[in-house]
Amino acid sequence: MIDLYPLLGPLLRGLDAERAHGLAIQALKHGLVPRPAVAADPILRTTVWGLEFPNPIGLAAGFDKNAEVPDPLLDLGFGFVEIGSVTPRAQPGNPKPRLFRLSEDEGVINRLGFNCEGLPAAVPRLAARTRRGIVGVNLGKNKDTVDAAADYESGAAALGRYCDYLVCNVSSPNTPGLRALQGKAPLQELIGRVQAVLASLPQPPPLVLKIAPDITDEDKRDIAEVALASGIAGLIVGNTTITRPEGLRSVHREETGGLSGRPLFALSTRVLGDMYAATGGRLPLVGTGGIASGEDAYAKIRAGASLVQLYSALVYRGPALIGRIARELAALLRRDGFASLAEAVGATHGTNRR
Repeated sequence: MIDLYPLLGPLLRGLDAERAHGLAIQALKHGLVPRPAVAADPILRTTVWGLEFPNPIGLAAGFDKNAEVPDPLLDLGFGFVEIGSVTPRAQPGNPKPRLFRLSEDEGVINRLGFNCEGLPAAVPRLAARTRRGIVGVNLGKNKDTVDAAADYESGAAALGRYCDYLVCNVSSPNTPGLRALQGKAPLQELIGRVQAVLASLPQPPPLVLKIAPDITDEDKRDIAEVALASGIAGLIVGNTTITRPEGLRSVHREETGGLSGRPLFALSTRVLGDMYAATGGRLPLVGTGGIASGEDAYAKIRAGASLVQLYSALVYRGPALIGRIARELAALLRRDGFASLAEAVGATHGTNRR
């Protein structure tokens, strides 16, 4: 397949960021995005949460907020796709403009604020699809909800039966008070209440927590302690950052919101390694933030990630990037003598070191 994104990408990036995103959703919905060639390499197959992943490269939440195109996204070669964040009620999100490309830095700043159509849209779409591939659901809370855990309970009750894993997103910087849920006591309550809801389902999905990269060492210890004690299935490390690393060149670098993409890579990978150490490698971690190559994905895996996710890099490099990362990652694993991806998880820490 000829990669046309080097020609089409600049045209899309010439549009308003949200309009370009909407066009991408429509193109996927109507089969207008060519399927890149992504070879199924056995070294990339891995089992996490009892699920068989054809490769560890996933699409992070934020692209398909309303569960409109999970299957066309899987067809691009992703090993798994995460939809959302989904809130119980539809909400418009924050005022526009609220999405900014940092083209010179291959980054993105957003302050979208969980704009989505809510459970009324996501539930029937996921209920109607034929289950194939691995699709996770990322849950959020409505901006005006006081009892935050109640919103996650609602989401779990409505969508838990239609997904392969479920994520509680307590780390977006764009919903007031949300990150406070990462504190020890509120986190224990939230997890307990959602687990109680999932326990009532015939086949409850694995429950995963998505945390921020902007956490203190004390936060890391508390989150690790709660995660291990509660028996949740894993952590996604992490969300966007409110920090601004030195050297950003874009005129949008001071916009309010969460920063993702290449500038997030170093911070998110460091926090990933810290969480792997804090949990003793006993909890599957999903590494996200700044992945744009097979080398980036490999660094996350060696730091402790069993799976990885990306999103922002697609804005700059297009869907052919997925196959490129898969090929590069497979080559790196073989170069270093690993027989499987699972053997490389945590290698930086001395675990399975080759």
